[in-house]
Amino acid sequence: MALNDPNWGRRGGDGPPDLDELWNRLRQKVSGLLGGRGGGRGGAGGGDGKQFPFGVLVLIGLVFLIWVASGFYIVDASQRGVVLRFGKYAQTTQPGPQWHLPYPIESVEIVNLSQVRTVEVGYRNNVRNKVLKESLMLTDDENIIDIQFAVQYILRDPTEYLFNSRDPDDAVMQAAETAIREVVGKSKMDFVLYEGREQVAASAQKLMQEILDRYKAGISISKVTMQQAQPPEQVQSAFDDAVKANQDRERQKNEGQAYANDVVPKARGTAARLTQEAEGYRQRVTANAEGEASRFRQIMTEYNRAPAVTRERLYLEAMQQVYTNTTKILVDQKAGSNLLFLPLDKILQMNAAGAVASTDTDSSGPAEAQPAGPPPVDPRSREAFRNRERETRP
Repeated sequence: MALNDPNWGRRGGDGPPDLDELWNRLRQKVSGLLGGRGGGRGGAGGGDGKQFPFGVLVLIGLVFLIWVASGFYIVDASQRGVVLRFGKYAQTTQPGPQWHLPYPIESVEIVNLSQVRTVEVGYRNNVRNKVLKESLMLTDDENIIDIQFAVQYILRDPTEYLFNSRDPDDAVMQAAETAIREVVGKSKMDFVLYEGREQVAASAQKLMQEILDRYKAGISISKVTMQQAQPPEQVQSAFDDAVKANQDRERQKNEGQAYANDVVPKARGTAARLTQEAEGYRQRVTANAEGEASRFRQIMTEYNRAPAVTRERLYLEAMQQVYTNTTKILVDQKAGSNLLFLPLDKILQMNAAGAVASTDTDSSGPAEAQPAGPPPVDPRSREAFRNRERETRP
């Protein structure tokens, strides 16, 4: 059968159904559901309403299934679901597939607990884009500084985060600005700008967390980062001069400390040496005095036993001590007019010098050969004097 046949599709069982026929039937059923009258070409399918209830039930069932299916939702591992029943808190659901009564009975708010949120105070997006109303602060020593910092936080309790604060992010910003102004207001300018930046950030974080806990905001502050801290631009040059002066002062203090570290130990060492020498001298004098006292007591004991012998011995010891430190000369008076002087000290010194010279010569190298024979006799020596004494005897 050709496609251009006008009777194609209208014969029973010989081809596909007529599309116009189907469209008319569908339009009649919809009109019946809406309370209208069914009509169509040639009155087909009109007037009989017994099939309409089944279609209505099917349509209602489909709508109900779609409504029920709209209550399914999935909560990720880092999230929590807060179920609201007619706008009031009902429960908090854990991660996994969940279901709640569909809208408008219940609704759900998905809250991400692991997301790190950031609030910027004193600037927006870039430290050069300053917000002076937030960044300018007054220190304890009545100086103005310009501070920009960022606060990172996470959610701790989704219920408190959603219901206890109308705008939690703005609450975090207000708490951060309040905390940092309080900490800076109790600190010196140099402390905030230099050595105390980390301590200021830690103190502000602690105070900020206390404020949010009082508000029950359900927020946990994870980190406070000090982006920039400097004096205002209008006084930057004067502040640089003050910084240079402080650096010169510190350099001079370090130089003085280095000099002190060099001098003080030496002085302490000298003092310790003098103290030890004095202690040694004291001990030596004390020991000598005790020895002299003991010697005197022993001499006293011996003197009581034999006074004459003791006096003689003391006299000889005294004379020995005297003659030890004086020059001794022997004079021969037995000869007639010829006097022979024997300076024993000079002779001993000459003998000692000769011995030292001979030792040096032996150590420096082999000396020249000397003729063998007895050494020359000094006419002023002790042996020559004895020989002459023997010759003069009768």
